[in-house]
Amino acid sequence: MKVSIFDVAKKSGLSVVTVSRVINQAGTVREGNRQKVLQVMKELDYQPNAAARSLARGKTGIIGVAISTLNDSFFDAVVKEMNDRLAERGYFLALSISTDVFASFEKSLFQEDRVDGLIVVSPTNEDAYVSELHKKKIPFVLLDNQHIHESVSSIIVDNFKGGYEATKHLIALGHTEIAHIRGPQPFLSSAERERGYIHAMQEAGLPKLWIQPGEFSITSGYEIAGNWLQAGRMPTAVFAADDFIALGFMDACKNAGYQVPRDISIVGFDDQIFASEFRPNLTTVRQPAHELGRRAVDELMQWIDGITQTHQTVKLEPELIIRESTARRQLR
Repeated sequence: MKVSIFDVAKKSGLSVVTVSRVINQAGTVREGNRQKVLQVMKELDYQPNAAARSLARGKTGIIGVAISTLNDSFFDAVVKEMNDRLAERGYFLALSISTDVFASFEKSLFQEDRVDGLIVVSPTNEDAYVSELHKKKIPFVLLDNQHIHESVSSIIVDNFKGGYEATKHLIALGHTEIAHIRGPQPFLSSAERERGYIHAMQEAGLPKLWIQPGEFSITSGYEIAGNWLQAGRMPTAVFAADDFIALGFMDACKNAGYQVPRDISIVGFDDQIFASEFRPNLTTVRQPAHELGRRAVDELMQWIDGITQTHQTVKLEPELIIRESTARRQLR
């Protein structure tokens, strides 16, 4: 027969209330009684019911993570880090994946107050999220958000610096005809990477900007390169807003007989797993995926545990990773 809390109380000679307080780590139990209960639990091999324990604490032990896709090694690394950090703290991660994250939220367990907190990754309609979560008083953190809110805690990457460093790298290699394939609206990361590109170009005295709207996809990069090749108008270097665009662009160039980086240099952004596996290896701007996941969990836990009442925006540093897809400009 399964051991119950009543068995522990009977053998320890203490009340069920005292045993419950020990199980739920209440601070109102004398140390001697606490040790007695723990010893009896060990002797009887008593395993407290997780659901009952969570209910007694007024918590579920579950943290929700809402994200639009996991078809991306960068986001996959972020979520894995969050899962590992939450597990260390005794929490489970509940994942909601939908291209319309807010609609998914409306139908998910997050809407039923079944989570202790929520991490929202790259939301595109975050104002609705912020309003709803504030109304329901659910602790939450935004990651890679599109707006800076004074009443919200968020973790972002310095995308301006990443775009600036990528472009500066190409300028240092002697390139002056540098195109930027920007990411889509409404992502703040797209705008900030473009702003970094513009600043680097203007700082170097290169007023001729070449900005092409794109999407975060291999197809987008491939089609843009194809259009430029067909028009007979190619830059000597490209800074793409993400690795998918960069690899699509590079594939189209190689199919057309262009050699990377001899004929054209290419820089991406994110440092996806395959950036170092394709040939030539892709020069890119690495986002700190593990630190993003860790800091998001740390920030959320401070709110759940009542350690902080102050909202902040944490900005993390990207890193330029130089590989084989960029080289000094060849004179034509």
